[in-house]
Amino acid sequence: MKIDALVAEIGSTTTLINGFAGLDSSDPVFVGQGVHPTTVLEGDVTIGLEGAMKDLANRLGVASIEAKDTFACSSAAGGLRMTVHGLVHDMTVKAAKEAALGAGANLKLVTAGLLDEDQIQAIKAIKPNIIMIAGGVDYGETQTSLANAKQLAAIKLNIPIIYAGNIQNQTKIRHLFEEQGQASQLIIIDNVYPKIDTLQVEKARQVIQAVFEEHITKAPGMEKVRSLIKEAILPTPGAVMEAAILLQKEIGDILAFDVGGATTDVHSVTAGNPKITEKLIAPEPFAKRTVEGDLGVFINCTHIVDSIGRDRLSKELEISVLMLENWIKELKPIPDPIHHSLVKRLTLEALIVGCKRHAGHLIFQYGANGKITLAEGKDLTAIKTIIGTGGALTRLPDSQGLIRIGLEKIDESFLKPGNATKIQIDTDYLMATAGVLSKKYPLAAIALLKKSLKAR
Repeated sequence: MKIDALVAEIGSTTTLINGFAGLDSSDPVFVGQGVHPTTVLEGDVTIGLEGAMKDLANRLGVASIEAKDTFACSSAAGGLRMTVHGLVHDMTVKAAKEAALGAGANLKLVTAGLLDEDQIQAIKAIKPNIIMIAGGVDYGETQTSLANAKQLAAIKLNIPIIYAGNIQNQTKIRHLFEEQGQASQLIIIDNVYPKIDTLQVEKARQVIQAVFEEHITKAPGMEKVRSLIKEAILPTPGAVMEAAILLQKEIGDILAFDVGGATTDVHSVTAGNPKITEKLIAPEPFAKRTVEGDLGVFINCTHIVDSIGRDRLSKELEISVLMLENWIKELKPIPDPIHHSLVKRLTLEALIVGCKRHAGHLIFQYGANGKITLAEGKDLTAIKTIIGTGGALTRLPDSQGLIRIGLEKIDESFLKPGNATKIQIDTDYLMATAGVLSKKYPLAAIALLKKSLKAR
């Protein structure tokens, strides 16, 4: 069977392969989806990828599938591991962090100020795929980013290091890396925090994704992927962000919940309500992502269970604590129907906690002129549409209602979406796939997403 494209989504727990036809037409077609457990632990993710391919062929009733284009996104093998090092935590560090998260990075270490020996050793132990150095507004402080660059060049990790700090340092930074024989690893881009209260993260986000694609085959378990995938390879969360940005242009401000086996990612694309944003004590990016590594419904399910409490959870599920423990032990990446009530409750908790961590809130100060209302964090009150994606929300029954319940349980002090916000489910599980496809077929990606999004 010949089709236009295959897109692999290699997750921490499951690997999907999606087939498409008619990508150059006004009516692209989602041919089907194959699924297989991800095989990171086996040391070769292509085993799971080939298994998903066979599953898709079986579902379509064909012996084999031949695609003109092949794409992929991945969060397996640790995904895109990054460390970020800036000057002031709430300024340049925040800007660099927002750029990295928006690109789909898995941030392993974030530091402010001069790197010390313990932090250098931590970076070596982490073995990041990419490092980002920031620090100093343009024509401001210069010494911190220079000192940090000197140390990072000297340890010769032979990985891409992005400098996104004070533009005055660019020539000196380049010379430091040349002296250490690391010039080929250095990438210099515009400052992510060029002046006070100004975030400039979009260019950095694009560069991080490009570097990830170039170097993904060096990640453990990913060595063979490039032999199978001929087009773009993006970090999965970055691909979801690409899709969210595309959708926002079509349907207005959006919030996307991506509840997975290892993490819960929350993406928002909105400038917020002008009446609230003018009260912000610090700038927020237009496109923001937060990742909650303790909120996975499979790999990290015990963290959520502990957050709820075993006694409370067993009562809610109307089972004994002993049976609950057995269910947790028996839980699979693709859960058995008997465990759906447990996964549903874990997903609800992940939604609530993830949204609280992503959303901003109002703060009140009192002075000589009385109470002053300020805002801190991301304003979600202008959101038009909420999207549920990821393995849990695309497969559980009534996930639209689950999101609604989750929002209702978040108190009004948070800058959350209103009750009238439309909720849609990515029923074909295509958010990440569409983000990757958009690199070559942007119109088809939008059309496929619109078909997938349904109120369920």
